[in-house]
Amino acid sequence: MRVVCRPGRLKGLIEAIPSKSHVHRAMISAAFADRPTRIAMRPWAGEDVLATRRCLETLGASFARKGNAYLVTPAQGLPENPLLDCGESGSTLRFLLPVVAALGCGGRFVGAGRLPDRPIGPLVKSLRQGGVTVDHDRLPLVLKGKLRPGEYLLPGDVSSQFISGMLLALPLLPGGGVVRLREPLESSGYVDMTMETLGKFSVPVAACDGGFLVPPGKGYRSPGEMVIEGDWSNMAFFLAGGALGGKVRCLELSRESTQKDRAAAGLIRQFGSAVRWEGKALETSGGPLTGVTVIDAREIPDIVPVLAVVAAYARGETLFENAARLRLKESDRLESTASMIRALGGNAREETNRLVVTGGVPLEGGPVDCRGDHRIAMAGAIAALGCRKETTLLGAEAVNKSYPSFFQDYRLLGGDCDVVNDG
Repeated sequence: MRVVCRPGRLKGLIEAIPSKSHVHRAMISAAFADRPTRIAMRPWAGEDVLATRRCLETLGASFARKGNAYLVTPAQGLPENPLLDCGESGSTLRFLLPVVAALGCGGRFVGAGRLPDRPIGPLVKSLRQGGVTVDHDRLPLVLKGKLRPGEYLLPGDVSSQFISGMLLALPLLPGGGVVRLREPLESSGYVDMTMETLGKFSVPVAACDGGFLVPPGKGYRSPGEMVIEGDWSNMAFFLAGGALGGKVRCLELSRESTQKDRAAAGLIRQFGSAVRWEGKALETSGGPLTGVTVIDAREIPDIVPVLAVVAAYARGETLFENAARLRLKESDRLESTASMIRALGGNAREETNRLVVTGGVPLEGGPVDCRGDHRIAMAGAIAALGCRKETTLLGAEAVNKSYPSFFQDYRLLGGDCDVVNDG
Protein backbone atom coordinates (compact mmCIF):
# COMPACT_ATOMS: atom_id res chain seq x y z
CA MET A 1 0.00 0.00 0.00
CA ARG A 2 1.23 3.46 -0.95
CA VAL A 3 0.09 6.61 0.81
CA VAL A 4 0.71 9.98 -0.79
CA CYS A 5 0.80 12.76 1.81
CA ARG A 6 0.77 16.46 1.03
CA PRO A 7 1.89 19.44 3.14
CA GLY A 8 -0.59 20.74 5.68
CA ARG A 9 -1.46 21.07 9.34
CA LEU A 10 -3.27 18.87 11.82
CA LYS A 11 -6.02 20.55 13.83
CA GLY A 12 -8.83 19.15 15.91
CA LEU A 13 -9.86 16.72 18.63
CA ILE A 14 -9.11 13.00 18.65
CA GLU A 15 -9.80 10.17 21.08
CA ALA A 16 -6.80 7.98 21.86
CA ILE A 17 -6.96 4.36 20.74
CA PRO A 18 -6.62 1.78 23.55
CA SER A 19 -3.14 1.08 24.89
CA LYS A 20 -1.83 -1.88 22.91
CA SER A 21 0.56 -2.82 25.70
CA HIS A 22 -2.20 -2.89 28.30
CA VAL A 23 -4.51 -4.93 26.06
CA HIS A 24 -1.94 -7.72 25.55
CA ARG A 25 -1.45 -8.07 29.30
CA ALA A 26 -5.14 -7.84 30.16
CA MET A 27 -6.15 -10.45 27.58
CA ILE A 28 -3.54 -12.96 28.76
CA SER A 29 -4.43 -12.47 32.42
CA ALA A 30 -8.16 -12.75 31.70
CA ALA A 31 -7.67 -15.88 29.58
CA PHE A 32 -6.36 -17.80 32.59
CA ALA A 33 -8.36 -16.22 35.40
CA ASP A 34 -10.89 -17.90 37.68
CA ARG A 35 -13.95 -16.34 36.02
CA PRO A 36 -14.87 -14.14 33.03
CA THR A 37 -13.51 -10.60 32.75
CA ARG A 38 -14.97 -7.59 30.97
CA ILE A 39 -12.21 -5.61 29.25
CA ALA A 40 -13.63 -2.14 28.58
CA MET A 41 -12.13 -0.49 25.49
CA ARG A 42 -13.36 1.27 22.37
CA PRO A 43 -13.55 -0.86 19.19
CA TRP A 44 -10.06 -1.26 17.78
CA ALA A 45 -7.93 -4.19 16.62
CA GLY A 46 -4.31 -3.86 15.55
CA GLU A 47 -2.65 -6.93 14.08
CA ASP A 48 -0.46 -7.47 17.15
CA VAL A 49 -3.45 -7.63 19.51
CA LEU A 50 -5.29 -9.87 17.07
CA ALA A 51 -2.29 -12.24 17.13
CA THR A 52 -2.48 -12.49 20.92
CA ARG A 53 -6.24 -13.01 20.81
CA ARG A 54 -5.88 -15.69 18.11
CA CYS A 55 -3.33 -17.61 20.18
CA LEU A 56 -5.41 -17.37 23.34
CA GLU A 57 -8.46 -18.67 21.46
CA THR A 58 -6.34 -21.57 20.23
CA LEU A 59 -5.50 -22.26 23.89
CA GLY A 60 -9.23 -22.39 24.73
CA ALA A 61 -10.20 -18.87 25.79
CA SER A 62 -13.09 -17.08 24.11
CA PHE A 63 -13.70 -13.40 23.33
CA ALA A 64 -17.12 -11.85 22.75
CA ARG A 65 -17.64 -8.21 21.79
CA LYS A 66 -20.23 -6.57 24.05
CA GLY A 67 -20.64 -2.90 23.14
CA ASN A 68 -17.50 -1.05 24.18
CA ALA A 69 -15.93 -4.09 25.81
CA TYR A 70 -14.71 -7.63 25.29
CA LEU A 71 -16.04 -10.37 27.53
CA VAL A 72 -13.21 -12.85 28.01
CA THR A 73 -14.11 -16.37 29.12
CA PRO A 74 -11.10 -18.24 30.54
CA ALA A 75 -9.55 -21.22 28.80
CA GLN A 76 -10.86 -24.65 29.71
CA GLY A 77 -9.49 -27.96 28.48
CA LEU A 78 -6.07 -27.04 27.08
CA PRO A 79 -5.24 -28.50 23.65
CA GLU A 80 -2.14 -30.63 23.22
CA ASN A 81 0.73 -29.08 21.21
CA PRO A 82 -1.37 -26.34 19.58
CA LEU A 83 -0.12 -24.32 16.61
CA LEU A 84 0.34 -20.73 17.83
CA ASP A 85 0.74 -18.15 15.07
CA CYS A 86 2.26 -14.98 16.55
CA GLY A 87 2.12 -13.03 13.29
CA GLU A 88 4.67 -10.22 13.56
CA SER A 89 4.00 -9.54 17.24
CA GLY A 90 7.03 -9.64 19.53
CA SER A 91 4.76 -9.18 22.55
CA THR A 92 2.65 -12.22 21.61
CA LEU A 93 5.69 -14.46 21.18
CA ARG A 94 7.69 -13.33 24.20
CA PHE A 95 4.69 -13.33 26.54
CA LEU A 96 3.20 -16.64 25.44
CA LEU A 97 6.40 -18.71 25.26
CA PRO A 98 6.77 -18.77 29.08
CA VAL A 99 2.98 -18.82 29.62
CA VAL A 100 2.58 -21.95 27.47
CA ALA A 101 5.60 -23.47 29.22
CA ALA A 102 3.87 -22.88 32.56
CA LEU A 103 0.62 -24.39 31.28
CA GLY A 104 2.49 -27.55 30.26
CA CYS A 105 0.48 -28.19 27.08
CA GLY A 106 3.39 -27.68 24.70
CA GLY A 107 3.05 -25.82 21.45
CA ARG A 108 4.39 -25.03 17.99
CA PHE A 109 5.19 -21.35 17.56
CA VAL A 110 5.40 -19.64 14.17
CA GLY A 111 5.63 -16.02 13.06
CA ALA A 112 6.03 -13.72 10.08
CA GLY A 113 7.94 -10.67 8.88
CA ARG A 114 11.00 -9.82 10.95
CA LEU A 115 9.75 -11.69 14.03
CA PRO A 116 11.86 -14.84 13.38
CA ASP A 117 14.96 -12.61 13.47
CA ARG A 118 14.10 -10.78 16.67
CA PRO A 119 15.98 -12.05 19.75
CA ILE A 120 14.46 -14.70 22.01
CA GLY A 121 17.59 -16.76 22.78
CA PRO A 122 17.97 -15.60 26.42
CA LEU A 123 14.31 -16.37 27.13
CA VAL A 124 14.56 -19.82 25.51
CA LYS A 125 17.70 -20.56 27.55
CA SER A 126 15.86 -19.66 30.74
CA LEU A 127 12.92 -21.92 29.84
CA ARG A 128 15.29 -24.82 29.19
CA GLN A 129 16.84 -24.33 32.60
CA GLY A 130 13.31 -24.60 34.00
CA GLY A 131 12.86 -28.06 32.55
CA VAL A 132 11.22 -27.22 29.23
CA THR A 133 12.42 -28.57 25.88
CA VAL A 134 12.67 -26.02 23.05
CA ASP A 135 14.06 -27.24 19.74
CA HIS A 136 15.28 -23.89 18.33
CA ASP A 137 16.40 -20.46 19.53
CA ARG A 138 14.27 -18.74 16.89
CA LEU A 139 11.02 -19.27 15.03
CA PRO A 140 9.62 -21.66 14.03
CA LEU A 141 10.05 -23.71 17.20
CA VAL A 142 8.44 -26.49 19.20
CA LEU A 143 8.09 -26.26 22.97
CA LYS A 144 7.44 -29.33 25.17
CA GLY A 145 7.22 -29.97 28.89
CA LYS A 146 6.14 -27.96 31.92
CA LEU A 147 8.02 -25.13 33.58
CA ARG A 148 9.14 -25.64 37.18
CA PRO A 149 8.64 -23.05 39.93
CA GLY A 150 11.94 -21.45 40.86
CA GLU A 151 14.39 -18.70 40.04
CA TYR A 152 14.99 -17.46 36.50
CA LEU A 153 17.88 -15.29 35.35
CA LEU A 154 17.21 -12.95 32.41
CA PRO A 155 19.01 -10.00 30.78
CA GLY A 156 17.59 -6.59 31.56
CA ASP A 157 19.01 -4.82 28.52
CA VAL A 158 17.73 -6.90 25.55
CA SER A 159 13.93 -6.87 25.89
CA SER A 160 11.72 -6.07 28.85
CA GLN A 161 9.23 -8.47 27.26
CA PHE A 162 11.35 -11.40 28.50
CA ILE A 163 10.76 -10.25 32.08
CA SER A 164 7.08 -9.48 31.52
CA GLY A 165 6.52 -12.86 29.88
CA MET A 166 8.03 -14.72 32.82
CA LEU A 167 6.05 -12.62 35.30
CA LEU A 168 2.85 -13.49 33.41
CA ALA A 169 3.79 -17.19 33.54
CA LEU A 170 4.76 -17.55 37.21
CA PRO A 171 1.22 -17.08 38.64
CA LEU A 172 0.27 -20.25 36.72
CA LEU A 173 2.79 -22.28 38.76
CA PRO A 174 1.72 -23.38 42.25
CA GLY A 175 5.05 -22.40 43.75
CA GLY A 176 5.44 -18.99 42.08
CA GLY A 177 9.01 -17.95 41.41
CA VAL A 178 11.63 -15.22 41.10
CA VAL A 179 12.94 -13.34 38.08
CA ARG A 180 16.54 -12.12 38.52
CA LEU A 181 18.16 -9.54 36.24
CA ARG A 182 21.72 -9.87 34.96
CA GLU A 183 21.89 -6.22 33.98
CA PRO A 184 19.97 -3.06 34.90
CA LEU A 185 16.48 -3.08 33.39
CA GLU A 186 15.76 -0.96 30.30
CA SER A 187 12.20 -0.06 29.26
CA SER A 188 11.26 -0.54 32.91
CA GLY A 189 7.87 1.07 32.36
CA TYR A 190 6.67 -1.99 30.49
CA VAL A 191 7.49 -4.21 33.46
CA ASP A 192 5.72 -1.70 35.72
CA MET A 193 2.71 -2.10 33.44
CA THR A 194 2.86 -5.89 33.79
CA MET A 195 3.03 -5.61 37.59
CA GLU A 196 0.08 -3.18 37.51
CA THR A 197 -2.02 -5.64 35.48
CA LEU A 198 -1.06 -8.58 37.70
CA GLY A 199 -2.07 -6.54 40.74
CA LYS A 200 -5.53 -5.99 39.24
CA PHE A 201 -5.84 -9.77 38.90
CA SER A 202 -4.86 -10.23 42.58
CA VAL A 203 -1.36 -11.49 41.81
CA PRO A 204 1.08 -9.84 44.23
CA VAL A 205 4.44 -9.06 42.62
CA ALA A 206 7.19 -7.55 44.71
CA ALA A 207 10.47 -6.01 43.65
CA CYS A 208 13.28 -7.87 45.38
CA ASP A 209 17.06 -7.65 45.32
CA GLY A 210 17.97 -7.64 41.65
CA GLY A 211 14.60 -8.76 40.38
CA PHE A 212 10.94 -9.56 41.05
CA LEU A 213 9.17 -12.08 43.28
CA VAL A 214 5.86 -13.81 42.53
CA PRO A 215 4.92 -15.67 45.74
CA PRO A 216 2.90 -18.89 45.77
CA GLY A 217 -0.76 -18.04 45.32
CA LYS A 218 -4.08 -18.95 43.79
CA GLY A 219 -3.34 -17.76 40.28
CA TYR A 220 -5.23 -15.08 38.39
CA ARG A 221 -8.37 -13.77 40.15
CA SER A 222 -10.56 -11.73 37.81
CA PRO A 223 -11.41 -8.17 38.93
CA GLY A 224 -14.66 -8.50 36.95
CA GLU A 225 -13.83 -5.51 34.77
CA MET A 226 -10.66 -3.82 33.56
CA VAL A 227 -10.72 -0.46 31.78
CA ILE A 228 -8.00 0.08 29.15
CA GLU A 229 -6.47 3.55 29.07
CA GLY A 230 -5.37 5.43 25.96
CA ASP A 231 -2.16 4.63 24.08
CA TRP A 232 0.58 7.22 24.59
CA SER A 233 2.90 5.52 22.07
CA ASN A 234 0.52 5.92 19.14
CA MET A 235 -0.92 9.28 20.15
CA ALA A 236 2.59 10.74 20.35
CA PHE A 237 2.51 10.92 16.54
CA PHE A 238 -0.51 13.22 16.47
CA LEU A 239 0.79 15.24 19.42
CA ALA A 240 3.95 15.79 17.39
CA GLY A 241 1.79 16.76 14.43
CA GLY A 242 0.27 19.51 16.55
CA ALA A 243 3.75 20.77 17.33
CA LEU A 244 4.49 21.22 13.60
CA GLY A 245 2.31 24.29 13.18
CA GLY A 246 -1.07 22.77 14.04
CA LYS A 247 -3.22 22.34 17.13
CA VAL A 248 -4.21 18.84 18.25
CA ARG A 249 -6.25 17.92 21.33
CA CYS A 250 -6.20 14.30 22.47
CA LEU A 251 -8.64 12.63 24.87
CA GLU A 252 -8.30 9.48 27.02
CA LEU A 253 -4.62 9.79 27.92
CA SER A 254 -3.75 9.24 31.57
CA ARG A 255 -1.40 11.70 33.26
CA GLU A 256 -0.43 9.01 35.79
CA SER A 257 0.07 6.23 33.26
CA THR A 258 2.80 3.63 33.71
CA GLN A 259 3.45 4.03 29.97
CA LYS A 260 6.89 5.61 29.70
CA ASP A 261 5.92 7.10 26.35
CA ARG A 262 3.90 9.67 28.28
CA ALA A 263 7.28 11.44 28.24
CA ALA A 264 6.28 12.55 24.72
CA ALA A 265 4.37 15.51 26.15
CA GLY A 266 7.35 16.84 28.10
CA LEU A 267 9.80 16.25 25.26
CA ILE A 268 7.59 17.97 22.69
CA ARG A 269 7.38 20.90 25.11
CA GLN A 270 11.19 20.95 25.35
CA PHE A 271 11.35 21.40 21.57
CA GLY A 272 9.27 24.57 21.99
CA SER A 273 5.71 23.44 21.33
CA ALA A 274 2.93 24.78 23.52
CA VAL A 275 1.70 21.76 25.51
CA ARG A 276 -1.10 21.96 28.05
CA TRP A 277 -3.89 19.98 29.65
CA GLU A 278 -7.42 21.29 29.26
CA GLY A 279 -9.51 19.14 31.54
CA LYS A 280 -9.14 15.60 30.19
CA ALA A 281 -7.64 16.70 26.88
CA LEU A 282 -3.93 17.17 26.15
CA GLU A 283 -3.27 19.89 23.57
CA THR A 284 -0.15 20.57 21.52
CA SER A 285 0.28 23.49 19.16
CA GLY A 286 2.99 24.95 16.98
CA GLY A 287 5.74 27.33 18.00
CA PRO A 288 9.37 28.08 17.16
CA LEU A 289 11.16 24.76 17.62
CA THR A 290 14.71 24.33 18.91
CA GLY A 291 16.71 21.12 19.13
CA VAL A 292 17.00 19.30 22.44
CA THR A 293 20.61 18.76 23.49
CA VAL A 294 20.20 15.13 24.57
CA ILE A 295 17.22 12.74 24.67
CA ASP A 296 17.75 9.42 26.43
CA ALA A 297 16.06 6.77 24.25
CA ARG A 298 16.47 3.93 26.74
CA GLU A 299 12.86 3.99 27.98
CA ILE A 300 11.11 5.37 24.87
CA PRO A 301 12.23 3.39 21.78
CA ASP A 302 8.77 3.51 20.16
CA ILE A 303 8.54 7.31 19.95
CA VAL A 304 12.10 8.04 18.82
CA PRO A 305 11.09 8.08 15.10
CA VAL A 306 8.46 10.79 15.55
CA LEU A 307 10.61 12.79 17.97
CA ALA A 308 13.34 12.64 15.33
CA VAL A 309 10.83 14.17 12.89
CA VAL A 310 10.21 17.05 15.31
CA ALA A 311 13.99 17.40 15.65
CA ALA A 312 14.30 17.63 11.87
CA TYR A 313 12.12 20.77 11.97
CA ALA A 314 13.80 22.21 15.07
CA ARG A 315 16.69 24.66 14.76
CA GLY A 316 19.98 23.09 15.81
CA GLU A 317 21.05 19.58 16.75
CA THR A 318 19.25 16.90 18.75
CA LEU A 319 21.07 13.84 20.04
CA PHE A 320 19.23 10.60 20.88
CA GLU A 321 21.51 8.43 23.01
CA ASN A 322 21.30 4.94 24.56
CA ALA A 323 19.45 3.90 21.42
CA ALA A 324 21.08 0.58 20.42
CA ARG A 325 17.92 -1.42 21.25
CA LEU A 326 16.09 0.39 18.45
CA ARG A 327 17.99 -1.90 16.08
CA LEU A 328 15.98 -4.87 17.40
CA LYS A 329 12.51 -3.57 16.52
CA GLU A 330 10.32 -4.23 13.47
CA SER A 331 13.10 -2.58 11.50
CA ASP A 332 16.58 -1.48 12.49
CA ARG A 333 14.91 1.64 13.79
CA LEU A 334 18.09 3.68 14.10
CA GLU A 335 18.91 3.09 10.45
CA SER A 336 15.33 3.37 9.16
CA THR A 337 14.65 6.61 11.07
CA ALA A 338 17.83 8.24 9.79
CA SER A 339 17.09 7.01 6.25
CA MET A 340 13.53 8.38 6.38
CA ILE A 341 14.73 11.86 7.35
CA ARG A 342 17.47 11.86 4.72
CA ALA A 343 15.03 10.63 2.04
CA LEU A 344 12.90 13.70 2.75
CA GLY A 345 15.90 16.03 2.44
CA GLY A 346 16.82 16.29 6.12
CA ASN A 347 20.07 15.78 7.99
CA ALA A 348 20.34 12.69 10.21
CA ARG A 349 23.05 10.19 10.94
CA GLU A 350 23.08 6.99 12.97
CA GLU A 351 25.94 5.82 15.14
CA THR A 352 26.31 2.55 17.02
CA ASN A 353 24.18 3.66 19.97
CA ARG A 354 23.00 7.11 18.92
CA LEU A 355 21.00 9.11 16.42
CA VAL A 356 21.94 12.71 15.58
CA VAL A 357 19.42 14.97 13.83
CA THR A 358 20.22 18.50 12.66
CA GLY A 359 17.17 20.51 11.68
CA GLY A 360 15.76 23.96 11.22
CA VAL A 361 14.65 24.09 7.57
CA PRO A 362 11.61 22.59 5.82
CA LEU A 363 12.06 19.13 4.39
CA GLU A 364 11.58 18.62 0.67
CA GLY A 365 9.47 15.45 0.52
CA GLY A 366 9.88 12.37 -1.64
CA PRO A 367 9.58 8.58 -1.34
CA VAL A 368 9.99 6.85 2.05
CA ASP A 369 10.47 3.10 2.42
CA CYS A 370 8.59 2.23 5.62
CA ARG A 371 10.66 -0.97 6.04
CA GLY A 372 7.68 -2.92 7.37
CA ASP A 373 7.73 -0.76 10.53
CA HIS A 374 4.52 0.87 11.72
CA ARG A 375 6.41 3.57 13.61
CA ILE A 376 8.33 4.60 10.49
CA ALA A 377 5.11 4.76 8.42
CA MET A 378 3.38 6.98 10.98
CA ALA A 379 6.46 9.16 11.49
CA GLY A 380 6.74 9.62 7.72
CA ALA A 381 3.14 10.87 7.56
CA ILE A 382 3.84 13.42 10.30
CA ALA A 383 7.07 14.52 8.58
CA ALA A 384 5.10 15.09 5.37
CA LEU A 385 3.09 17.89 7.01
CA GLY A 386 5.97 20.34 6.76
CA CYS A 387 7.52 19.19 3.48
CA ARG A 388 7.63 21.44 0.42
CA LYS A 389 6.39 18.68 -1.89
CA GLU A 390 4.46 15.41 -1.69
CA THR A 391 5.72 12.50 0.38
CA THR A 392 5.02 8.95 -0.77
CA LEU A 393 5.04 6.25 1.91
CA LEU A 394 5.90 2.84 0.45
CA GLY A 395 4.64 -0.15 2.44
CA ALA A 396 2.38 2.04 4.57
CA GLU A 397 0.17 -0.95 5.43
CA ALA A 398 2.66 -1.45 8.29
CA VAL A 399 0.38 0.81 10.38
CA ASN A 400 -2.06 -2.12 10.63
CA LYS A 401 0.27 -3.66 13.21
CA SER A 402 -0.82 -1.24 15.92
CA TYR A 403 -3.10 1.43 14.43
CA PRO A 404 -5.20 0.30 11.42
CA SER A 405 -7.24 3.52 11.42
CA PHE A 406 -4.20 5.82 11.51
CA PHE A 407 -4.73 7.38 8.10
CA GLN A 408 -8.48 7.80 8.70
CA ASP A 409 -7.66 9.70 11.91
CA TYR A 410 -4.93 11.63 10.09
CA ARG A 411 -7.57 12.84 7.62
CA LEU A 412 -10.02 13.53 10.46
CA LEU A 413 -7.49 16.02 11.83
CA GLY A 414 -7.08 17.66 8.44
CA GLY A 415 -4.18 15.66 7.02
CA ASP A 416 -4.19 15.54 3.22
CA CYS A 417 -3.37 12.06 1.94
CA ASP A 418 -4.44 9.47 -0.64
CA VAL A 419 -4.27 5.78 0.13
CA VAL A 420 -3.37 3.69 -2.92
CA ASN A 421 -3.79 -0.10 -2.76
CA ASP A 422 -1.43 -1.73 -5.23
CA GLY A 423 -3.18 -5.08 -5.39
